[in-house]
Parts: sequence; structure tokens; C-alpha cells
Amino acid sequence: MRARDLAEPFPAVSLDDQALDAARLLAEHRLPGVLVVDDAGRPRAILPASQLVRLLVPGYIIEDPSLAAVIDEAHADRLCEELVGVSVGECLPRDAPEPAVAAADDTAVEVAALMARTRSPLVAVVERPAARRDGSGGELLGVITASHLLHRLLGNA
Repeated sequence: MRARDLAEPFPAVSLDDQALDAARLLAEHRLPGVLVVDDAGRPRAILPASQLVRLLVPGYIIEDPSLAAVIDEAHADRLCEELVGVSVGECLPRDAPEPAVAAADDTAVEVAALMARTRSPLVAVVERPAARRDGSGGELLGVITASHLLHRLLGNA
């Protein structure tokens, strides 16, 4: 199995898209994260759903989880208002690693190793031009999720 055979169409957002729209996309499709692309459609980052959840929780609750019990339901229902007017780019950690990107010809084991090494729930699959084997450029073919990769690998076991 090659990465091109495992790649599936997957929603992507741009750095300038609204974080609230990205959160809705993640929630509606129950995705572990979303691929962030630049204006040319090249992978630039992966925004995990957990990062958006982290932005919703006030810092004082993260520091002292016992305070979460005192937040009433009315306030909890308004947590997503924190994302209004915030761009996807603003949600990414400043030290966000480069997204995990596999070449279309990579094997399933190479993809699994990349996923494990980067601890990423998603790997973008790119068909790289022959002249640019350094990993830059190329057409985005789709994404391989950890669950899809496991499903395919377990199917062969």
C-alpha cells in the first residue's frame, strides 16, 4: 500500500479562516484535527481539535482544574464565544511543528513511522514533482488519519 492509495479527501482551512468555522468543521465531522493550508493549497500546519478546546478553557481553570466545577452551564455554553473574530493562524501555537507530510510513493509503514515520530493524528499526502524531491511543493492528494491507517493495517493482520 502506498500513501496515494491511503489518502482520502479531507477538509482543510487556511490561516485566515475563522477559528469558529474550523471548530464547527471539526465538531460536525468529528475530526481529530484539520489540515491548515497556505494560499497555494500547500500543507502548513495541523490544528488539532484539542488545541481549539484548550483555547476555550480559561487559563485559570487549566492551572487549577478544581475551579471547573464552579463554572455554571450558562457560562459553559458561551465558551465558544472566545473563538469569535479569531483566525486559525492565531490559534496555532507559536512553536507549532511543520505538518507531517508523506510523499505519494511512501509505503504504509513509512507513513506509520512518520505519524509515530511526529505524534500527529493526520499526515498530508503530496505528489511531489520529480525535480523537487526535497519535500517542497507538490499537489496535495489528501490526508491519512491515524484511524484510517490502523483500519487498513489491521485489515491485513
